[in-house]
Amino acid sequence: MEILLISGLSGGGKSKAASFLEDMGFYIVDNMPAGMILKFAEFCAAGSNRYSRIALVYDVRTADSFDEFLEVLSTLRQREYDCKLLFLKADVGVIINRYKETRRLHPLQEQAGSLEAAVRLEISLMAAVQEQADVVIDSSNYSTARLRGELLRFFGGKTSAGELMVSLVSFGFKHGLPLEADLVFDVRFMPNPFYIDSMRNKTGLDKEVRDYVFSFKETGQFLEKLRELLHFVLPLYKEEGKTVLVVAVGCTGGHHRSVAVTHALAEYLGSLGYHVTENHRDMTRT
Repeated sequence: MEILLISGLSGGGKSKAASFLEDMGFYIVDNMPAGMILKFAEFCAAGSNRYSRIALVYDVRTADSFDEFLEVLSTLRQREYDCKLLFLKADVGVIINRYKETRRLHPLQEQAGSLEAAVRLEISLMAAVQEQADVVIDSSNYSTARLRGELLRFFGGKTSAGELMVSLVSFGFKHGLPLEADLVFDVRFMPNPFYIDSMRNKTGLDKEVRDYVFSFKETGQFLEKLRELLHFVLPLYKEEGKTVLVVAVGCTGGHHRSVAVTHALAEYLGSLGYHVTENHRDMTRT
C-alpha cells in the first residue's frame, strides 16, 4: 500500500496538491490528526484496492505535537508500506499575498498577532517536519500546470511515468498573456465573429461560431500547420523529460476565435492519446 503524507506551510499549496493527487488515484483525507494516522493506515491495508494509494493531509491546524507526528512517520516507514512525506512551502511574501487574495485568516494569526508573524512562526514550527520530507516543493513561482507536472513526476506511478500532459489555454490579449505558457499562438488574423450581431454574445464553443471561424480557408490551413508542429514537437518535449506543456492560443478578447481553435486542438491531441486539459481563461470576461 502506498501512503503519502502531505504537510507544509499554510498557503504553500497543500490543497491544490491534494486535488491533483486525487485525480491521480489517491484517496485523500484532510486534517488527519497524528494519533489517527496509524489506525487509518491499518484499516486501509486490510480493506479493498480502493485504499491502495492514500494521501493524508497533516498541518499545523491538527498538530497537538509534532513529535507525535514524527514518531508516526518513523513507524510507517518501518512497516511494509511505501510511505513518503511531501512538504509544500512558499516564500513569506508569496504566502502573505495568497492570504490577502483569499481574505482568509492564517491559523496562527491570532496567536502571533499579525499575518507575517504567523507565517514566520509556522516556518519555525514546521522546520522539523520539513527536515524529514522525502520531497520538498517550493510553490512560490509555480503555475497550476507546473505543480501538477511535478506531482506527476514524483507520484504519478508507473502509468504516468514519462507521461506528457498538454494544458491548452485560450485567452484574450487585452487581458494579458498567460504567465505559465510555454508556446503562444496568435489567431487575431482570423475574421472576428464579434462584429456579427448574432454571434457577439456567443463563444467559440457554440456551433454557429465554430462553423463561422472554420469556414475560412486560412483557418483550416493554420490549424493543419499547428497540428503538424505539435505532432512533431510533443514527442521531443516528452523525450526531454517535460511533464507539462502549456499551449496558449490568443485572440483579442478570448471569447470566439481562440476558444474555437483551442477546442479543436484539444480534440486532435486527445485523439493522439495525449492527456489534455482545456481551459478557456477569458471566455466569460467582458
